[in-house]
Amino acid sequence: MTVRETCLVVGSGISGVGSAGLLEHMGADVVLYDSNEKLTPEEMGAKLPQGSLVRCVAGALPEEVAAEVRTVVLSPGVPVDIPLVCGLRERGAAIIGEIELGYQMEKGRVAAITGTNGKTTTTTLVGEIMKAHLGGDRVFVVGNIGNPYTSECLKTTPESVTVGEISSFQLETIRDFHPAVSAILNITPDHLNRHHTMEAYVAAKENITRNQTGEDICVLNYENPYTRDLGRRCPARVVYFSSAHSLEEGYFLEQEMIVKRLRGVTHKILDIHRDMNLVGMCNVENVMAAVAIAEGMGVPMDTILKTIRTFQAVEHRIEYVATKGGVDYYNDSKGTNPDAAIQGIRAMRKPTILIGGGYDKESVYDEWIESFEDKVKWLVLIGQTREKIAECARQHGFDRIRFADTYEECLKLCTQLAEEGDAVLLSPACASWGMFPNYEVRGQLFKEYVRELR
Repeated sequence: MTVRETCLVVGSGISGVGSAGLLEHMGADVVLYDSNEKLTPEEMGAKLPQGSLVRCVAGALPEEVAAEVRTVVLSPGVPVDIPLVCGLRERGAAIIGEIELGYQMEKGRVAAITGTNGKTTTTTLVGEIMKAHLGGDRVFVVGNIGNPYTSECLKTTPESVTVGEISSFQLETIRDFHPAVSAILNITPDHLNRHHTMEAYVAAKENITRNQTGEDICVLNYENPYTRDLGRRCPARVVYFSSAHSLEEGYFLEQEMIVKRLRGVTHKILDIHRDMNLVGMCNVENVMAAVAIAEGMGVPMDTILKTIRTFQAVEHRIEYVATKGGVDYYNDSKGTNPDAAIQGIRAMRKPTILIGGGYDKESVYDEWIESFEDKVKWLVLIGQTREKIAECARQHGFDRIRFADTYEECLKLCTQLAEEGDAVLLSPACASWGMFPNYEVRGQLFKEYVRELR
């Protein structure tokens, strides 16, 4: 972008505020815009650094502003096909996202991780491994994990590494973004209300490899049909991991051991029960992916293993909260789609009272219901999707269903239904929107309720 070019940032959350600040630092004339008519320019401006000259606009975008815009930076929650964005694109404006903007100022190497599920755990673990290797001041963990890339990119150096959790929303708007190591952990149906088709969702995920070359690495899940298929046409050197097959090359699970095989030489790396604090097969896959990514970034295996042995579960992902009255409580609020929630069920070892339901992302719930097997004693449903899920459950022969109108009512009901030796699992298979600002608030409220139980 040229100096004093007019740039429009759409969305005034932390991503948008980060983008506006970076653009202003780069010398652009910046307009921070939010379509929420309840906001005021003064409220938006209060989020910006003191002394900022960014113009703030709420409600309808004035025609005179739209006419001068040359670059549009979309926050991840803004769809690329809404009339506002389409109109600006037709006027000749370049459409990018916050990740692409941050990358334009990146000076070091990048490891980027996407996938329907497991992104946060894997990204956090890789970040900890890289910090153990390089030191905390040379590693930046950014992206969908909650830390805007645009807030960190100016701190990068040729010796630093940025580890990014990159969502499909963010990957829709990349242009030059080029990770040295990328990873796609898995692809299962999700966000179809945003992407409309599975093909478009898959294409967005695969965008992470768009600018990679044969000198780069792409870590892929051999057990997922979408990622295994990508391996045949990926521009980077592919490294597979597998939880069910012995691979000729790559990382795989052999009984209780994660194994690495390279050029015909096999090494047993770690025991999944003795050397890991994480539970569930989903986390075994996350650890394999993290090992592959970290080795691809040049980290010695000793450093990788030492970090894995001390790494604890990410908050809100199959997170043990407490045992009260002989009942174990687990917070899996990050289980925001059916496939993620399946992993939560699989990790349970006791009869389970399951909390499900929330915002409708046009998901289907058949496989989730089928994963209940004999583990789920009761399904307590809340939110917009509760009738839809209940109907699906009954079609699969599961009718031990209770409804709750409020979250507090739901939690009290679960406590009443649970008996000594049971588990209560919050793993909703749905987004939190409509009842909560985000899944973190949903999970935090669950934990607070549990900790207050006698």
